[in-house]
Amino acid sequence: MTIAMTKIAAEIIGIDHIYIAVTDLSRSEAFYDTLMTTLGFRKNSFVLNGDMHIQYFNRHFGYVLRPAKSATVRKPSSDACAPGMHHLCLRVDTIGDLVACAAALREAGIAATEPKHHPEYAPDYWAIFFSDPDGTRLEITNYRQERRERHDKWDTP
Repeated sequence: MTIAMTKIAAEIIGIDHIYIAVTDLSRSEAFYDTLMTTLGFRKNSFVLNGDMHIQYFNRHFGYVLRPAKSATVRKPSSDACAPGMHHLCLRVDTIGDLVACAAALREAGIAATEPKHHPEYAPDYWAIFFSDPDGTRLEITNYRQERRERHDKWDTP
């Protein structure tokens, strides 16, 4: 079902940043240093309200680690469909890029799954899956034809 949009004040053009609260900043920084460097992100750090923040960024968005205020994890890893973020999915251009990412991540010590075709999601859906040290579920997928067409034909009824 497609819902017709009314006139909007301004178009959202992307995600600017994502903040992840982590139980152990040093442990998560080590994991994300490996992950994000492998994926071509850059890194900086800053203090905000007395808390160290680690930011990984590319030309499209930032992914920021900040210390959690509690050691309580919001969602048990045994229940991926509990309220809260289910997973974060990043996108690469092609299936070949996905295969290369999976190999590079595993070579770097990140337990990413083998690239797998998931026709139950879409005919051209390929993905890999892995988790960060706090159990945040992460995915990388290819840029599917439906998404390309949605982007390229946005203004076409």
